[in-house]
Amino acid sequence: MKEAVDRNALTTLLATFGLDHDVGKLTPQIMNATPDAAPGWPGIPARWTSSAKTGVGTALGATSRVWYTLSHGILNEVYFPRPDQAHTRDLGLIVTDGVTFFSEEKRHARSKTTYGREGIPTHRLINTCRDGRYRLEKQILADPRRDVVLQRIQFVALRGALSDYRVYVLLAPHIANCGNGNTAWVGEYKGVPMLFAERRGTALALACSVPWLKRSAGFVGFSDGYQDLIRHKHMTWEYQRAENGNVALTAEVDLATAAGTFVLALGFGWNAAAAGHQVLASLIQGFDAARSDVISAWQDWQSSLRPLAPATPRDLYPVSTAILRTHEAKGFSGGIIASLSIPWGSAKGDEDLGGYHLIWPRDLAESAGALLAAGAKSDIRRVLHYLHVTQDADGHWPQNMWLEGTPRWDGIQMDETALPILLVDLARREGALEADGVAALWPMVHRAAAFIVCNGPVTQQDRWEEDPGYSPFTLAVEIAALLVAAELAVAHGELALARYLRETADAWNASIDRWIYVTDTDWARQIGVDGYYVRISPVDEGGAASPLEGFVPIKNRPPDQSTAPAAHLVSPDALALVRFGLRAADDPRIQNTIAVIDALLRVETPNGPGWHRYNGDGYGEHEDGSPFDGTGTGRLWPLLTGERGHYELAAGRPEAAEKLLRAMEEFANEGGLLPEQVWDTADISERGLHFGRPSGSAMPLVWAHAEYVKLRRSLADGRVFDLPTQTTQRYLVDKTGSPHTIWRFNHKSRTLSVGNTLRLEMLAPAIVHWSSDAWRTVHDTETIDSGIGMYIADLPTAQLLDGSNIVFTFYWSRVSRWENVDFTVVVRSTP
Repeated sequence: MKEAVDRNALTTLLATFGLDHDVGKLTPQIMNATPDAAPGWPGIPARWTSSAKTGVGTALGATSRVWYTLSHGILNEVYFPRPDQAHTRDLGLIVTDGVTFFSEEKRHARSKTTYGREGIPTHRLINTCRDGRYRLEKQILADPRRDVVLQRIQFVALRGALSDYRVYVLLAPHIANCGNGNTAWVGEYKGVPMLFAERRGTALALACSVPWLKRSAGFVGFSDGYQDLIRHKHMTWEYQRAENGNVALTAEVDLATAAGTFVLALGFGWNAAAAGHQVLASLIQGFDAARSDVISAWQDWQSSLRPLAPATPRDLYPVSTAILRTHEAKGFSGGIIASLSIPWGSAKGDEDLGGYHLIWPRDLAESAGALLAAGAKSDIRRVLHYLHVTQDADGHWPQNMWLEGTPRWDGIQMDETALPILLVDLARREGALEADGVAALWPMVHRAAAFIVCNGPVTQQDRWEEDPGYSPFTLAVEIAALLVAAELAVAHGELALARYLRETADAWNASIDRWIYVTDTDWARQIGVDGYYVRISPVDEGGAASPLEGFVPIKNRPPDQSTAPAAHLVSPDALALVRFGLRAADDPRIQNTIAVIDALLRVETPNGPGWHRYNGDGYGEHEDGSPFDGTGTGRLWPLLTGERGHYELAAGRPEAAEKLLRAMEEFANEGGLLPEQVWDTADISERGLHFGRPSGSAMPLVWAHAEYVKLRRSLADGRVFDLPTQTTQRYLVDKTGSPHTIWRFNHKSRTLSVGNTLRLEMLAPAIVHWSSDAWRTVHDTETIDSGIGMYIADLPTAQLLDGSNIVFTFYWSRVSRWENVDFTVVVRSTP
C-alpha cells in the first residue's frame, strides 16, 4: 500500500507541540537520556496481567505486525512483530484532580467493551468512574499500514468541569516476553516528545496527538508514575531514564489543548528511531483513515465466509471467526497461536515465557478445521503449508513451538501428529485444495503416518499434556489418520503401504476395549452400568495383569493426591470414539460411559451444563479462588460442551445439540470471548469468580471458538462436520474387524484371541525365535520391512487352542545380538 508523506500535516503536528521545524531538514534522531536517572533499581518482581481479555485485535494484511489485547477497560499485552512476542504488560490511564482525588481506570471504573462493528476487531470501551466523576470513551484499533496500536480517547467530566481533572498515561513495557531487563526513557523523535523503551533489539515508542505536560521513567514499585500519583495526586517526579529493570513510563496529557479528546499511538521497531517513525507517521495520517482501512479489509474477509444463520440472539459466529483469524501470524503465514493471553497472568512472571501465545499443533489443526467449516479455504491452504514446513524430520510435530518451529516444551502427543492428516482429508473433501494439493502434501502425510505406526498406539502425553498410555481421544484420531493415510497411499500407487496401514488401524481399533474399557468397578456398580471407557490406561509393559489395573499419575495435584487407579478416572475424551467414527453413538459401551461422565463430571450452571476434563483434575484455581500455581482444582471447559453437542447431534438429537450451543454462547464474556474454563461453584466476587462465568484461565481460547464454529456448521449441515468418512464406512457400516493381535515393545500384549495371528513389530530387522509348545518345537521367522520404519513378523497362531502359550525372543540381525529375554503371549477365547 503506497503512502504519501503529508508535509503540511507533519508541520501542523509539530506546531502543536510548539516546535518550528523545517520539515525538509529533519533527520532521524533520538535524544540522549539526561543524567536524571530513576531510583529504585531494578523494581519489584515483574508480573503479567489478567488473562480475562474482553477483546483482541489486529489489522489484516502483512503491513501491520501488531496484535493487541484488552481487559478491565485498558490495553494489555501488545505483540510485535509476531503474536508470540509480547512487549507490554498494560497501558492505562490515571485520573486525578491534582489534590485529593485518585482514580486508576482499570481498578476504579466500570468497563464495557463492544466491537466497533460486528466481527471486525475495532473496539469501543466505555469506562465510567465508580464515584460518578468522569467517563472515558475509547476506540482502539491496529493501524493497518504500520506497527502501531491507536487509541482515540474522549474524557468526559460527569461532575465539575474539564479543567478540574488531570489525565495521566501509565505504560508498563515487557519487551520480548520479559518484564525484567527493560530500559525506559523520555526523549523525542523528529522533535516530537515521546516515551521510549527497549530490550534486546526491540523498541517501543508512545506519543500523543496533543502535547505531554510532564513525562517520567521509573522502576515499578519505587519510582514509577503510579507511586508518584497515588502519593501526590499529580506528577512531581520527572525522571529521564530507568535502565535494565522492571520499568514504567508516565506522562500527563494536555487535557485543555485536547478539549477532552486525544489519540495515543503506541508503535514498535527494531530500535527507538524506527518505533518513533511508526508512531509519528500514524499520528500524521490520522485515526479515521486507519479505521476506515481496517474496517474495509475485515469486511471483505468476513463477507467471503459461509453464512450460518444465527441460532440464538447472542450470535458468536462473526466474533469467533474474527478471533480465529486474529490469532494467525503474518511473517509465518498459517501459524495460529493458541491464545493471546497468559492464564492467571497476574500471578505469573518472566518464568512463564510463552504463556499460551505459542503454536500447539493440536489447537492449530482444530482452529484450521473451524476456518474450513466457515468456508475460509485459502486460510486452510496457508495452515497446511505451515504444518508441512514445521513438521520434524521424523514425521511428528513438537508438543508446542515458537512460530518458526523451535520447540518450547519437549513432549510428544500422538494426536498432534494425527490431526494434521485428518485436516488434509477434511480440506480435500471440502474442495479447499488446489489441483496438486494432495500430491504436494503426501510427503507430509507419509512421514506423519510412519511416525504414528512406529510410535503408537500409546502416547507420551494425552491431549491434556499430562500422562502416557492409551487415551481414547488419541486412539481415535490415530486410527482415523491411518485410514486417511491409507486412502492417500492408494492414490499414490503405494498399495502395500495402504494395506499395512489399514491392518494396523484395524488391529488397534479391535483392541480398544481391551485397553481402555473397564467392567464391574465400584463406579460401575454405583452408577448402574456394566462398564465404561477410562480417561487413560498406563502403557502396557507386560507386568500387571492388565494396563487397566495400573495407576495413573495426576498432574497439578498435591503429592498425596497425585495418583489414582486407571479404572477410577473418566473423561469426556471417550466421545472422540464417536466423533471420529470408531463407535456408534448408540453403542451400549458409549452410552454406559456417558452415564458415568455425567455422574462424575457434569455440572449444571446458570448458563447451561459444563464438564470437567476428568475427575481429580488439578488445572484450575484453588478452592478459595486463588490462581493456579502448579496445583489447584480443574474447572469446567466450554469446548467440552461443544464436543458434547457434537455427540448429541451424532445421536440424532439436534435440539439437545442446539441447547449446548446456546450454553457455549452464555459462557462467553461481554466481548464474546470464550474462556478456557468457567467457574464451577459458588461465587467468589472479590476474586471476580462467578458460577458459570469465565475463570482466570486463558481467554480467548481459540480452540473453544473453533469448537463453537464447527458446532454451528454441524447443526447447519445436520451432521458432524469433521466426521471422517473412512472410519464410519469401515467400522460402522462394514464392521471390519482384525485377524491380528499386535505385540511391540511399547505395548506388550499378553493375550491373543483364538483364531488371530500374532503380529510382532520391531523398529529394527530381526529373526523371531519362537515356540508354541514350551520350546519342544522351535521356529525362526524373519521380519519383513514395512517400508516406513517398522519390521513385521506374522506368527501362524490362528490354529492354536485356548490356553496355548506362545514364547518368543529376538535375534537382532544388524548387531548380531540376542535379546536374551523370553516373552509370552497366552491364547484366550476372551482376551
